[in-house]
Amino acid sequence: MQEYLDIFIKSIFIDNMVFAFFLGMCSYLAVSKTVNTAMGLGLAVIFVLGITVPVNYLLENYILKEGALGWLLGQEEASKIDLSFLSFIMFIAVIASMVQLVEMIVEKFTPSLYASLGIFLPLIAVNCAILGGALFMQEREYTNIGEATVFGLGSGIGWLLAIVGIAAIREKIRYSDVPAPLRGLGITFIATGLMGIAFMSFMGIKL
Repeated sequence: MQEYLDIFIKSIFIDNMVFAFFLGMCSYLAVSKTVNTAMGLGLAVIFVLGITVPVNYLLENYILKEGALGWLLGQEEASKIDLSFLSFIMFIAVIASMVQLVEMIVEKFTPSLYASLGIFLPLIAVNCAILGGALFMQEREYTNIGEATVFGLGSGIGWLLAIVGIAAIREKIRYSDVPAPLRGLGITFIATGLMGIAFMSFMGIKL
């Protein structure tokens, strides 16, 4: 339980996709004009990361890795097979499938949110934060699907916090006297940098 909590807290605050690795910045900047839209996209990202990371974990450990097909062919035969070179393509295929599912659900049940998100909903498929989650899972070699799932959900929640936070700030900034050269993306980048510095303070937490 402690290991799961450790992974969950770290993926939200310490290894935040936006503030620690600057992943998913395109959607983060483009869809963070209002809190409602940012919340909708953030929840979609949580769903996609929460599904794709564990699915890609199973794909990696039971099909793609060297010897992973031992459950099907026997260890001797499986040790000769290494499909890890297909991991990028397979990870992206899983992500694209899940994004298509999310798009269909959002369009069916919340058409207004679907219209607000526009092109950025299908673009979750090429959001580098989503692929980054799968690649971090692969790099960190989590020992079971539970850890991979917790990491995926935590990473999605961290991305949600980032985009909702900047959206709330941008809504307030509209009523502020921002110097003309900094209006728009300029002040947004400055606010993002300050938020990133604030999140760095979590690096001192010992779990």
